[in-house]
Amino acid sequence: MKLIRYVLLVLFTLTAVAGEAKKNSNTPFDNPLAEQRADPFVTHANGNYYFIATVPEYDRIEIRKSKTINGIKDTKPVVVWRKHSKGPMGNHIWAPELHRIDGKWYIYFAAGSAEDKWKIRMYVLSNPSKDPTKGQWKEEGQVKSNVDRFALDATTFEHRGQRYMIWTDRASNTVINTGLFIAKMINPTTLDAKQVVITQPEFPWEIRGHRVNEGPAVLIRNGKVFVAFSASATDANYCIGLLWADENADLVDPASWNKLPEPVFYSNESLKRFGPGHNSFTRSKDGKSDIMIYHARDYKDIKGEPLYDPNRHTRARVLRWTSDGMPDFGQDRDDKE
Repeated sequence: MKLIRYVLLVLFTLTAVAGEAKKNSNTPFDNPLAEQRADPFVTHANGNYYFIATVPEYDRIEIRKSKTINGIKDTKPVVVWRKHSKGPMGNHIWAPELHRIDGKWYIYFAAGSAEDKWKIRMYVLSNPSKDPTKGQWKEEGQVKSNVDRFALDATTFEHRGQRYMIWTDRASNTVINTGLFIAKMINPTTLDAKQVVITQPEFPWEIRGHRVNEGPAVLIRNGKVFVAFSASATDANYCIGLLWADENADLVDPASWNKLPEPVFYSNESLKRFGPGHNSFTRSKDGKSDIMIYHARDYKDIKGEPLYDPNRHTRARVLRWTSDGMPDFGQDRDDKE
């Protein structure tokens, strides 16, 4: 009898440990992490992961806080801001990113006006609270760029003591497209006057449906500054491309940047992964792995405008690296591997 009780106790303990390990591990991820959340961004601070993304109603900004990446799935979102009823910031609230800069939180996001939803510009909120799900968010206004025709998808990063912003705007005077611009930042809400294009659509995979380069995500590793970006229309043609510059290069010189001629992550019908894109990068809890957060659908065919199909779900996967120090996105690899 004692032996049976001992065996049952061991089995119970092993089951509990395995369950806790799965709960706290970063792989495999409990995908999708968030249903109907596009353009996901995850940052790690204060021992927490903070998740922010586009909601399908395009009408608000919300944050989820979790001790683990998997915990994002079951965490209740906190609404921190809602669109205006008229004027700027009144429509198409898109692609928020949450950044901690000099002891203050900032949310960069895109928005149209209530009267013209396609008058998209970049805006910023700030909050001095230690916890971004608490405190008061202040509207800092528009982040103004030189082109200022269709500005969105702002991301920011620091490199060697200098803060930069990369964002999307019209990049050609001859065709209707969007490309990526980069500039140094004078402060968290102001761009330096020198603003240059580092990529615009040129390959067939970048011009399917629309001529698009958008959604930049920065990762600095192995002596290089990498920028993943998204291309083409937001249906199954949506995909991720890759830019990089040497870490010692002048990042506001377009000649410093290289672009792979093929996408690095795109639809994979065998894995039911369609239109993957607009990713961000974060780190595993132990700091040993780079984690890619992205959105995708699990079906190909969409009725009507894909922007209004809500089923872009947030997913996570481990980013691997090649022997020559380049990121390996794992096109033929399932998120569980």
